Amino acid sequence: MEKKVIDKDMLIMDVVEANPNAPEILLSYGMHCLGCAIAHGETLAEAAEVHGIDLNQLLQDLNK
Repeated sequence: MEKKVIDKDMLIMDVVEANPNAPEILLSYGMHCLGCAIAHGETLAEAAEVHGIDLNQLLQDLNK
């Protein structure tokens, strides 16, 4: 099965679906998005901006 590339426009919930390690990675960045109702409609870029996180580094980690 081909690995899906995670990009900045994906919803948080789609990121979690694409990468089983995403919850751990997001938590390591201080993003506790999984328990937040906004996660269902917030993109990775929006969440990174709100949390003051380097989006490019986060994308690298999520796509490893």
